[in-house]
Amino acid sequence: MLTDTEIKIKGLRVLIKELGKVEAEKFISILLREPFDYTKWQKHLFEDVTVEELSKRAMKSRKSK
Repeated sequence: MLTDTEIKIKGLRVLIKELGKVEAEKFISILLREPFDYTKWQKHLFEDVTVEELSKRAMKSRKSK
């Protein structure tokens, strides 16, 4: 199991890799200035996507790595 610090470091690396340094900083500042409940946000993240479509996307992503 990862420590809190290791999770933060890995998370920041992923953000920078996917968004770049500027947008990663912007993302963090958005989270800090707005009340944000990840659980509620996640609940609606894929509400318009079927389980089959989500599975296809996951398999495609896994194959590309």
